[in-house]
Amino acid sequence: MSSAGVIAISPRSDDILPLFPVHYQEPIVIHLAISGSVVPMRVLESDSIASVKLRIQSYKGFVVKNQKLVCGGRELSRSDSLVKDYGVGDGNVVHLVVRLSDLQLINVRTSCGKEFTFHVDKNHDVGYVKRQLANKGKKGLTNIEEQEFLFKGEELEDERLINDICRNNNDAVIHLCVRKSAKIRAKPVEKNFELSIVAPQETDSKENDLAARKLRDGGNGIEYYSSVPKEVIKRDIKLEPVIVNPKAALPSVLLDLIDSTYDGLMKGNYPIRSSEGTGGAYLMMDASGTKYVSVFKPADEEPMAVNNPRGLPLSADGEGLKKGTTVGEGAFREVAAYLLDHPKGESRSVFGEHKGFSGVPPTFLAVCLHKGFNHPDDVKEKIGSLQMFMENNGSCEDMGPSAFPLDEVHKICVLDIRMANADRHAGNILVSKGEDGQLVLIPIDHGYCLPTSFEDCTFDWLYWPQARQPFNSETVNYIKSLDAEEDIALLNFYGWNLPSESARVFRISTMLLKKGVEKGFTPFVIGNIMCRENLNKKSVIEEIIQEAEDLVLPGVSEAAFVKTVSEVMDRRLDSIC
Repeated sequence: MSSAGVIAISPRSDDILPLFPVHYQEPIVIHLAISGSVVPMRVLESDSIASVKLRIQSYKGFVVKNQKLVCGGRELSRSDSLVKDYGVGDGNVVHLVVRLSDLQLINVRTSCGKEFTFHVDKNHDVGYVKRQLANKGKKGLTNIEEQEFLFKGEELEDERLINDICRNNNDAVIHLCVRKSAKIRAKPVEKNFELSIVAPQETDSKENDLAARKLRDGGNGIEYYSSVPKEVIKRDIKLEPVIVNPKAALPSVLLDLIDSTYDGLMKGNYPIRSSEGTGGAYLMMDASGTKYVSVFKPADEEPMAVNNPRGLPLSADGEGLKKGTTVGEGAFREVAAYLLDHPKGESRSVFGEHKGFSGVPPTFLAVCLHKGFNHPDDVKEKIGSLQMFMENNGSCEDMGPSAFPLDEVHKICVLDIRMANADRHAGNILVSKGEDGQLVLIPIDHGYCLPTSFEDCTFDWLYWPQARQPFNSETVNYIKSLDAEEDIALLNFYGWNLPSESARVFRISTMLLKKGVEKGFTPFVIGNIMCRENLNKKSVIEEIIQEAEDLVLPGVSEAAFVKTVSEVMDRRLDSIC
């Protein structure tokens, strides 16, 4: 996971983004929603999404690749599509999320357990963060002079720059602890003085009982009292795997992942919301509090879900940001991507210990309870995907694709084609180094796999040179071993009855992949059959499905329909050869 931050920018509400260059069409006004503020912006219906993003860049300096636009529950992801292609009209609200590498996510936890999060420019100092904390107006935190900031046990001076703290710390989030010095009060008691030493920290009487400790100095007749909080028993923490089928035993790698994540929570290490993405994704630490071990993505915090922490609107019809996906099902799809990533030469008929062909990190469904998640109301258990955290050196977005090994790119291509991935971009492929020093690509973020249609299939690797090279024999043999029906049965074994529309897409995408390699097609050719040339022009695979639907009678069996698709596909692929 890269260290770039995600934040919604907040310009003045009276700003109006200018319209340029001069056009002779009648402009429309859209409303750019930015972290609770709204900015009117004049655009043309014939403007491309790329030009709108460029205008935002020119006005506010946020580079195009760091922008995400969402309107009507759909991400405006195709840069060459027009504003009108997405149905954006006069008066519509467009949500803007900007990822900025010069911002740092600061997590501040007080000695009594309260937690605050700030996005801070790395050029600000610790004193700035103290002032931001004081501005929260929370009882006991408004006096800056009483605040002491600690980072990894070291007290930070007010003049210390955030950038200096980040320099030797590659995490996406900097954790600071704020404590306050003890206050000493003295009052006369007869001929002596009673001296009280009290740490002025807020405590919840329901959670912390304060034990008074009394010391006596016989020589001076002075009594000392210090207020010491007892250790809090962590009752509101839970982490368990969700197992629908008792025959589906978890392997040791996942059991160890549960144990290390749970130990970290019990040691008081809060889940840390990642600065990446449009949903809630939490980095979970081990017991030492120095190492990430897993990533938890609650289903109710997915983009456009009821408890989404990014400010995206609730889905009106249940559809996700990508066509053919459903809000709240991303966790199942994350797990499915791992289950269907079979190791070389074997099927993951049960959870295995071996690494999958494409390298999807170990992932399973879990239920977790912790107050550190996004709980607008009461703290409740959350179901979501728990995935092993993978050490990395950034993502493919951070470097040119020419450096990536051919086989590493091809393993991603195989996964995305099979799963009809609707959200494969360079930012969700991590880059690491293997034992031999070679670059290793790690695919993550599979919440938009297995859609019910091919409409939003997008593969960034189509534009990489490796995609134009043929698969090697090992990859071809792996593809030939794939069986869509066995995979659908495998998902059912683990408790997910794949929706019929998604199952159809999966059968057809697997069929295309297998037929494509038989004809010697490259990933580029196969990927272009699946992906639309533009927003309103159907892809070749969609045309194949439409032709098959026109040929069969109503009520035909799924097997008969898939057979018809196969016949139509053969004719279309022959014309491509």
